[in-house]
Amino acid sequence: MGSASLLAAIVTLALGLWADVHVDLPGQLAIGAVVWGLFLFLIARLPAAERHRYLACVAIATAGELFLSLVWGLYTYRLGNVPMFVPPGHALMLMLGLSVARRMPEIAARAILGGAGAYAILAAATGLDTLAAPLYLLLMVPVLSLPAHRRLLASSFLLTLTLELYGTTLGNWSWPREVPWIGLVTTNPPAIAGAFYCTLHALVLGFMLLLKSRNSTAMATP
Repeated sequence: MGSASLLAAIVTLALGLWADVHVDLPGQLAIGAVVWGLFLFLIARLPAAERHRYLACVAIATAGELFLSLVWGLYTYRLGNVPMFVPPGHALMLMLGLSVARRMPEIAARAILGGAGAYAILAAATGLDTLAAPLYLLLMVPVLSLPAHRRLLASSFLLTLTLELYGTTLGNWSWPREVPWIGLVTTNPPAIAGAFYCTLHALVLGFMLLLKSRNSTAMATP
């Protein structure tokens, strides 16, 4: 992604979330159309493999949002739905994560992930956020499974925290104090919410590896 594309993604996410809290459903649909338009424009110029990566991100993110928000009730969007701009927004976040990861020193990635672990222990021990510990364990699955992508996971984690603080402050969505089903408590937003984004990005990476393997097998078959 070039600098202009990155700037367009950042501005669209920031202004889109700001505008969302000032409109009803028709306005929200219009915001969604703009975000979708930008997303499709950005991936149209990419090689097929990269397009597949971002389309897979949208598909997996959509399923995750429907379950986490509408079924589990882990967080709730302002209008009680999953806004149309959210799935492509996840893909834009992946684009930003990949860009930041290329510029992030390894020591910074380790510090971010280590700091998240220290927070999770402290938050769970004090009762401030007992969801933090299981979320950190969830985060560690892709971190340990995909060590070559540690910088992507760290950048995604940091970007997610920024987005969550921005979105919950504006009122685009909120996390309840008591976590449904599991009897834990958390903050609004959870500081370790990035575990969900990192899991999403790990699933996308796994999908791409599977797709690459299938293509290689197909090419090798006479």
